[in-house]
Amino acid sequence: MNQFRIEVATDGQAHNFNIRPLENNKYDIYTDEDKIGSIELDEDNHEHCLVSDCELDLPLINAIREGIQAYQKSH
Repeated sequence: MNQFRIEVATDGQAHNFNIRPLENNKYDIYTDEDKIGSIELDEDNHEHCLVSDCELDLPLINAIREGIQAYQKSH
């Protein structure tokens, strides 16, 4: 799977991110070409994820997680 783009909204504000899949359900999160963190999805618990090197707030992290999961289901 190649890099893909998601748009998520929190507090009525839209945010665009580039997502670069790694392996084992890990993804790097970018704004344009600047990496802002990584997320690892939990296959057993879809409400859970691990985040590293990321300064985003929890609602935005949850929206990114949901955006990645929606992308996975559609592809």
